[in-house]
Amino acid sequence: MDMVSFQALRGPSGQALLAEATDLDVTDDGLLAAASRLRERHDDPGVVRAALTQVRLRKRARVKFGGDADRMYFTQKGLEQSTRASVASYRARRFADRLPGARVLELGCGIGADLIARARAGLTGEGVELDPLTAEVAAANVAALGLDGLASVRVGDATLEDPGGFDAVFADPGRRTARGRVFDPKSYQPPLDVVLGLAGRAPGACVKVAPGIPHEAVPDGAEAEWVSVGGDVKEAALWLGALAGDVGRRATLLSSDDDPQVWTLTPRGSGDPDVRAWGRYLYEPDGAVIRAHLVDEVTELVGGGLADPRIAYITSDQLLATPFASAYEIDDVLPFSVKRLRAELRRREVGVLTVKKRGSAVDVDQLRRALGFGGRRASGGPSGELTLVVTRVGRDPVALLTRPVGRPGPALA
Repeated sequence: MDMVSFQALRGPSGQALLAEATDLDVTDDGLLAAASRLRERHDDPGVVRAALTQVRLRKRARVKFGGDADRMYFTQKGLEQSTRASVASYRARRFADRLPGARVLELGCGIGADLIARARAGLTGEGVELDPLTAEVAAANVAALGLDGLASVRVGDATLEDPGGFDAVFADPGRRTARGRVFDPKSYQPPLDVVLGLAGRAPGACVKVAPGIPHEAVPDGAEAEWVSVGGDVKEAALWLGALAGDVGRRATLLSSDDDPQVWTLTPRGSGDPDVRAWGRYLYEPDGAVIRAHLVDEVTELVGGGLADPRIAYITSDQLLATPFASAYEIDDVLPFSVKRLRAELRRREVGVLTVKKRGSAVDVDQLRRALGFGGRRASGGPSGELTLVVTRVGRDPVALLTRPVGRPGPALA
């Protein structure tokens, strides 16, 4: 999609075309027929392609943006790199709570997800985006959601911006190239140290970073926060200045994308956890907890210990409620052996098998096939369900046969 086609799409005839495309089958099987039908009545093939692209991207975007996706505009790269609405809303509330009425400069606003969330939280701001088409898309989203009076977007180079006159900065440096994801903060676009230098010139700042950021890359005085949604780690951010808390790291869990419950965990001064034999229950900490190096805190919460001090699996004889870990009842602990596991699963008539691993080089897909579970349900009709956890204690590989008991409530935090 090019700039000319996108601008035409936003005009009256383009909007009529987009509405017509919305009602067509734009799946891979139906896309060719949809394009042919639209081209029979519309002369510009570029606008037709733009309309079909938007319809397809809007369907994908519903996972991140819910009902707003049907009014928004996207580029493929912009959608992939955008903040999901639930996380952007959570983050915007922190801006609003700590800096009420703040005027925020966003460096690298993408398609405008965070800009929109802050505007909805009552904060004014400007978004700066290097790519002209992406900036045009972000401006279209601000207008489509009725936020023109609170947010604006312009084309610009983030590295040349002056944060003076703004109460806060939000920055989202690029973390993908044509070769894929970028993990080294020095290879962000712009590099993280450049972004931090700009952000540090405002009273408060937040910089979005990759969840795998090394802890040693977190600057002194910053608060690093890892966020998960529904149990999956989505992103991390560095809070600076007036937006930073009094802790160095934090794990925040959102229960879902729709009206989520929010839990947060910070260091509690927990000592090194006990190393002990497997108990009745296995606790698997949320990924945000692991990334934030807060496994010790969860271990203390559930009154447990670690079977191996280097692996983030907690074991306990108690079933205690916490949102910060999923609990499994341990049926059996076996030395790892594919032959023995296959025989044991058949004896138990397991039909649905989930495989988890930590601290093991086992390929999960290959192991499932070797155990006779090429698909979700094994052939032959057995219906029992089991979760197989492959890990190690010291140098010894072990297999735990478990059954999930979820994240029991009420929550102990």
